[in-house]
Amino acid sequence: MKKTIGVAAAAAAIALSLSACGGGSTASTEAKGEINYWLWDANQLPAYQQCAADFTKANPDIKVKITQRGWGDYWTTLTNGFVAGNAPDVFADHLSKYPEFAAKKQLLPLDDAVNKDHVDLSIYNKGLADLWVGQDGKRYGLPKDWDTVGLFYNKAMTDAAGITAKQMAELNWNPKDGGSYEKTIAHLTVDKNGKRGDEVGFDKNNVAVYGLGLESSGSGQGQTQWSFLTATTGWTHTDKNPWGTKFNYDDPRFQETIAWWAGLADKGYMPKLETTVGASMQDTFGAGKAAINTSGDWTIGQYTGYKGIQTGIAPTPTGPNGKRASMFNGLADSIYAGTKNPAASVKWVEYLASSACQDVVASKGVVFPAIKSSTAKAAAAFKAKGIDVTPFTQQVEDGTTFLFPIADNAAKVDGIMNPAMDAVVSGKAPASSLTQANEKVNALFK
Repeated sequence: MKKTIGVAAAAAAIALSLSACGGGSTASTEAKGEINYWLWDANQLPAYQQCAADFTKANPDIKVKITQRGWGDYWTTLTNGFVAGNAPDVFADHLSKYPEFAAKKQLLPLDDAVNKDHVDLSIYNKGLADLWVGQDGKRYGLPKDWDTVGLFYNKAMTDAAGITAKQMAELNWNPKDGGSYEKTIAHLTVDKNGKRGDEVGFDKNNVAVYGLGLESSGSGQGQTQWSFLTATTGWTHTDKNPWGTKFNYDDPRFQETIAWWAGLADKGYMPKLETTVGASMQDTFGAGKAAINTSGDWTIGQYTGYKGIQTGIAPTPTGPNGKRASMFNGLADSIYAGTKNPAASVKWVEYLASSACQDVVASKGVVFPAIKSSTAKAAAAFKAKGIDVTPFTQQVEDGTTFLFPIADNAAKVDGIMNPAMDAVVSGKAPASSLTQANEKVNALFK
């Protein structure tokens, strides 16, 4: 096991070298060496390789080694690295993960660096910087990007079904009968005999094209699966956000929504959960086996990149409250408390959070950077590719977003809610069973 330095020692090292962590191009004797940086999104890798090259050009004494791993392997390897003392110096962090890391003293607070280097937190889209302040009042990340949710749809299929882009952009939903959202999903579903889901004789057990794709049950967050529906009923994941201590999976509004959503599979409009294991929802769409997929803006490149598929993008449907909704998630870069090179790590994190890097990310047209001016440049880059990303940006502009639920015990909550939600979506348990799961979740906070 490698020896690691404590948070206090790391902070002291930073304090000695903060003068080298600003925007200048000359690194001090402390801010030098190689930094290991991890991220999980392969689509963003080229942008960050360019950022690393630019950073090293300005800071020749610091080299950045980037490692990209798939989502599941990423977190398993990172967690093991914390235990073994060989975690990366800097890594892309997620709101569902950092509270536990911070509680275990595995992250380096950035407050001294932010204050002494005069990092302007007002340049980020509203609320993003605040998300990374823990319950202890310390900052554990600087914002890198943000995301919202929308509907990706196969334009050839909607055209053939007589559904216009305007209709897709004006869908409405309710948990009683599904509104025009369910009607559209049903009409886009086609069985192997060519019968649509809303036609007499439709065979729900032999479906060729599903109106709505299914990735997973969404566990306890449902970011891209159902949260944009539940939020329009007035339901919230927790009693407060961030740092809620009471979850609301026992709320009738939540259970009614999940019952409706899970019922789409029973009607044959959405794949059964057991058939999705090991499958890629995106690739199923690319293969022409689903007409609509709900997903986040970080998948724009993938959905618009399938050969032979003309992809349209629509906003989430308007709900019972008369508004649409989308979870608002924001990633950040964090520093491992045991880094051997805290000064250089801080310098790199500050660079990642600057317009110098985020404008590079924006130019690739893959995600929306956290900085407001860089967000506009990303939208322009998407437009240059012929992609209208308004369905994602308008949620932010209209104020119809809600924050990703941030709370302690995230892994344990998932351990309870993932199988509970799977059971409901697979038809093995009623939505009312989520009341018992909710009791188990709330017991974690007593």
